[in-house]
Amino acid sequence: MANRSVNKVILIGHLGRDAETRYTPAGVAVTRFTLATNRRVKDPATGEWKDETDWHNIAVWRQENLAQYLTKGKQVYVEGRLQTRSYEDRDGQKRYITEVVADEVFLLGSRGEGGAESSEGSSRAAGAPKPRPEPSAEEPDLSGSITDDDVPF
Repeated sequence: MANRSVNKVILIGHLGRDAETRYTPAGVAVTRFTLATNRRVKDPATGEWKDETDWHNIAVWRQENLAQYLTKGKQVYVEGRLQTRSYEDRDGQKRYITEVVADEVFLLGSRGEGGAESSEGSSRAAGAPKPRPEPSAEEPDLSGSITDDDVPF
């Protein structure tokens, strides 16, 4: 059996700043932004609940028009993989950064929250699957026709 591994990240959070698109020397677009995720934890010493925030660096490749929709405060769903890379800073020191390389980015929320999305779902921003087509008149409506007796287990 072949060795298998999984490198998958799924995040839902709010943008910490407006996304910025830059281009590599080869002309490939890379859009970067930071994403804040929150969790609520109980302080064991005091018993009080407090919010903790984690910040994530996100990179999206080959999506030139994405940055205009990703503005500070917007809620987004990000799906991708973790990647660590190294670079040399201005002083010649080798630095490392771990970021999420996103395959899919969905804008979340309703129109009332300043987004261009519908309140019924998310907007396709990057690499998202196409929405399912509505059932045609030729297809029978099967909703509600399956009962517990139909399930084999």
